[in-house]
Amino acid sequence: MDSKNIQKNAMQKSAEFTFTPPPEAPVFEPTPEEFMDPLGYIAKIRPVAEKTGICKIKPPARWQPPFSLDVDKLKFVPRIQKVNELEAITRLKLLFLEKILKFWELQGSPLKIPMIENKTLDLYCLKFWVDEEGGFENCNSPKKWRKIANTMGYSQSTITMNFLKSNYEKILLPYEIFEKSKADILKTVKKSDCKVEVKEESENGKEMFKEICIESITKIHNNIDDEQPHTSIKKTKTGSDIKIEPGCTKSKIDFEKIKRNRELRRLACYGPGPKMPGLNDEEFDITKSRKRPRYDLDPLAIYICAICQKDHRDDLLLICNGCSDTYHTFCLKPPLNVVPDGDWRCPCCIAEEVHKPAEAFGFAQAEREYTLQQFGEMADKFKSDYFGMSGHLVPTNVAEKEFWRIISSVEEDVTVEYGADLHSMDHGSGFPTKSSLNLYPGDQEYVDSGWNLNNLPVLEGSVLRFINADISGMTVPWMYVGMCFSAFCWHNEDHWSYSINYLHWGEAKTWYGVPGSGAELLENAMKAAAPDLFKSQPDLLHQLVTIMNPNILMAAGVPIYRTDQNAGEFVVTFPRAYHAGFNQGYNFAEAVNFAPPDWLHIGRECIMHYKYLKRFCVFSHDELICKMALEGDRLDLETALETQKELVHATAEEGRLRALLSKNGLKNVRRTAFELLGDDERLCEVCKTTCFLSSVSCSECKHMSCLQHATTDSFCSCALEKKTLFYRYDMDELHIMLQTIDFRVNSFDKWMTETKNILLPTAPDIGRLQKLRVLVDEAEELKIPKCILLTQLKDEYTKATENIEPIVIELDDD
Repeated sequence: MDSKNIQKNAMQKSAEFTFTPPPEAPVFEPTPEEFMDPLGYIAKIRPVAEKTGICKIKPPARWQPPFSLDVDKLKFVPRIQKVNELEAITRLKLLFLEKILKFWELQGSPLKIPMIENKTLDLYCLKFWVDEEGGFENCNSPKKWRKIANTMGYSQSTITMNFLKSNYEKILLPYEIFEKSKADILKTVKKSDCKVEVKEESENGKEMFKEICIESITKIHNNIDDEQPHTSIKKTKTGSDIKIEPGCTKSKIDFEKIKRNRELRRLACYGPGPKMPGLNDEEFDITKSRKRPRYDLDPLAIYICAICQKDHRDDLLLICNGCSDTYHTFCLKPPLNVVPDGDWRCPCCIAEEVHKPAEAFGFAQAEREYTLQQFGEMADKFKSDYFGMSGHLVPTNVAEKEFWRIISSVEEDVTVEYGADLHSMDHGSGFPTKSSLNLYPGDQEYVDSGWNLNNLPVLEGSVLRFINADISGMTVPWMYVGMCFSAFCWHNEDHWSYSINYLHWGEAKTWYGVPGSGAELLENAMKAAAPDLFKSQPDLLHQLVTIMNPNILMAAGVPIYRTDQNAGEFVVTFPRAYHAGFNQGYNFAEAVNFAPPDWLHIGRECIMHYKYLKRFCVFSHDELICKMALEGDRLDLETALETQKELVHATAEEGRLRALLSKNGLKNVRRTAFELLGDDERLCEVCKTTCFLSSVSCSECKHMSCLQHATTDSFCSCALEKKTLFYRYDMDELHIMLQTIDFRVNSFDKWMTETKNILLPTAPDIGRLQKLRVLVDEAEELKIPKCILLTQLKDEYTKATENIEPIVIELDDD
């Protein structure tokens, strides 16, 4: 489906809310024996589970780890989530609505959104579908308005069609005309920057200085208006007719006339009424505005229209509340039929306010701190009040449908709180650890368990154990305290690693997953469905603040699966798998990342993707590979094979780029220990990647670049002699490192070949027992992982030792 059709489909689905649950993700129930090896079991289910992106694992019934946190001591400040602002299309609608409201408010005509068929009129969708029909001018037939009403989910009656047309003409068309003509208006308006200072005596006799625009000074003895103003109520109200009292000079009369006109005009501009949130309250303070010195200290000011540069028809001149410029009502585009009663701003000020860049969307912190019990009481009360029944009685499918209904509604104002990303290093872990207090004898099993999320990232066979630093949330667990409707938005894990989440207790957590093979489909579908949102914030999907109805994504061809995670269950996400979801009620979960050997090549692809996006890395992939190669004796067979592949690739690429730099004439080289530098000290200036094997630095502009961008103009244009190649290992050292890992891999290959040969039925019996014993010892030395071949070898060795007949030596007495 192309981008335009995806957007149309998204608009249609947002108009008529429906939700069809996606198909279920697979659920696995390991046997107690399978459960003994977490990484082995996940590798076993991977061919099936990675096709859905997420899966659920139910531990054996007897595996029930104790909850080790002190519920009275844990305190946290949750994030605030306004639920419907999480959804991309709903957020677009809210932003558009804010612009429309601000546009009318600033013109002194506060807008009340009309209702249709017991719902608020969807102005964003109305404009979208009118634009699809070629604009308002082309929507000149009942047939087109009937089509628009139908696509918006309204009835196709004449009343409805006329309602849509009239409200478009009344509310959206003026905004549309303003948008199209604002550039011309801004060119036409002449700003008067040249000013002179005029001395004037104040009431206490001291000299005061004021600024007067030169263009506004005219001879006060001349007539103020080019034309005689028409007699009108407005003219009388603004003080155009002033009788000359005996003894008054003309200049004094003109001064009083201007002063009264100005004051009354100002009273008309600063009318009562609600003000838009987000605007400066001081600007709208009537008392302060009336005391502005630029009005009261300028008795010579003549009000001239900023567009036509004339001062006639002062009864139809409006003073901008923002910049004090004046405009005729009939010079504006679109023109105003009447003088507004409320505050009014000129096109320049409106354009500035309406088109202020939107702030990056994020979650604010709540104002209060909770204990677990306090948060639970609040969460349980919210859910029972919302559904009108005890929270645990609400079916999961009912809460699920209600969540997506709220998400898609502009009118629903549901706000929840989420205790997300609580660091276990700060608060402790829900799993028992060696440092846990008051451990019972039976708890030790769970302290040592590989399924304990404090252990899983650093298990034998996990490559993350070679990262020295404790990366919070990645190698050290984070905890999550949820309530009904609190949500986590579409995202995939840092470096496209695996993740695992355990729900300690509480109500279910509903998950949605997209396999890694569908990641780009999801990204493209979300960008197509809400293009304006991603245009202003291209890296939106990396911010974890945006969700979208799975049905919209599924209609665009994105494969999506769901699952309900209950207390005591694990959910595993696979490399590059996007996932999102929400909490059914009060619960407590813990999550961490891990990376078995099969992740290594995906991790490298992720780094290339990050380079393209100019996104910061959490750690250096090259540094991880080199560290693993240098500690080859700690690697099992699969890890050594994957490390070998990655090091071959890294060495070849490094050799190619260094040769290219040398060919270009770069001669300054120096060794440096990149691992001793902070990550911010070894970032590529261009792609933001973390350098480790090498970098190029410029002594002139002080910039650093990875080798890939060192030869491009995007780095710097300084002279070549100002640049230095910094390297961690020279090419000979990299090749020796590669030979070392090759030797280990070859040792594995040799062991496997010899093992297969000795297990053949045709293998010779002479020396067989000794050979079997040597191969078993080598397997332990080489850290051969559990596999069928190793099991067969050990079984054969056991049988051979059992079948040995004792040798009796008879001694001849003679």
